[in-house]
Amino acid sequence: MHNQEIAWNKGDIEGFMKGYQQSDSLLFVGGSGPTYGWQKTLNNYKKGYPDKMAMGELTFDIKKITVLAKDAAFVMGSWSLKRKTDNPHGFFTLLFKKLNGQWKIVVDRTSSSKE
Repeated sequence: MHNQEIAWNKGDIEGFMKGYQQSDSLLFVGGSGPTYGWQKTLNNYKKGYPDKMAMGELTFDIKKITVLAKDAAFVMGSWSLKRKTDNPHGFFTLLFKKLNGQWKIVVDRTSSSKE
């Protein structure tokens, strides 16, 4: 996830997406409902964050990691963006699987906080 922060903060959405399983079975659940597939998730990120100004500076704060099996883990935390005009933030729960020796996100449930 640290590499995802670095990529995001450089304006590199494709680099950020390297943290996800590149598969049609990737599940991302956000405010608009579920999205299946790596490419569709990438397209949604590009639509929602069309440039570096919209992307801002991302920070993750991991609150809890639960190892479910030798190749699966549950991660809960918060995210925040620092932008010129606002500072959106929210929470996430992630299911990681170890695939080909690398930990990848296979399920992402991210929400925005209204406070």
